[in-house]
Amino acid sequence: MLSRRIIPCLDVLGGRVVKGVRFRGHEDLGAVGDFAARYRLQGADELVLYDIAASAEGRSADRAWVREAAKQLDIPFCVAGGIRSVEDARAVLGEGTDKISINSPALERPGLIDELVSAFGQQCVVIGVDSRKVEGEFRTYLYTGSEAKTRESGRATTAWLKEVQERGAGEIVLNCMDQDGTGDGYDLEQLRAARAVVSVPLVASGGAKRVEDFERVFKESDADAALAAGVFHRGELTVGQVKQYLAERGVEVRR
Repeated sequence: MLSRRIIPCLDVLGGRVVKGVRFRGHEDLGAVGDFAARYRLQGADELVLYDIAASAEGRSADRAWVREAAKQLDIPFCVAGGIRSVEDARAVLGEGTDKISINSPALERPGLIDELVSAFGQQCVVIGVDSRKVEGEFRTYLYTGSEAKTRESGRATTAWLKEVQERGAGEIVLNCMDQDGTGDGYDLEQLRAARAVVSVPLVASGGAKRVEDFERVFKESDADAALAAGVFHRGELTVGQVKQYLAERGVEVRR
């Protein structure tokens, strides 16, 4: 069995790490480089950095803070935010990024996934999916980094997950919007629904608070990785504490 991964996530706004609740009310927490160094030392398997306003503002991820993070990291890291072309992706990858992630640009133009996979390979292309339940069905959302511009995409989550996998995505991050920042645990119902249609690596995101949340998401939804932000940023848990707990309970992790 492959080891399960623990992935801290940095939401970046105006070049600073921020954290909100359900994608709203972002609080400034500190510098990108400081957080990147912290998680490298804690033993994170990877790091994900989101330029959360880039898509809504019609620009690509700010390469200045990507460079800032790269100086601190010797672990894989992924960058997302407004990547709308092969050229945008190449520019971000040129700063030392190992993977690029797209969300709103893929919903706007699904063929972008095919283009990126063709240019850089499946292992490099991650699809982020921001999703919540609406009238009994999981639906995907665009521009979630902007309160003013957030809107439903018109695509059901399950159908979109199937499509991005068929187009060659190497990994999917499912951001469960109603759990984000709540500390109520991962959305196991939604993650199980995703796992039923996804065979590529699935990363769970949204709601982690306790070490038990990480154990449950691996054992009850079969996620390949667990992404978390606030619980690590505030120092309530460290990556090392989570890994030790999981290892003691039979979950394979990299130590």
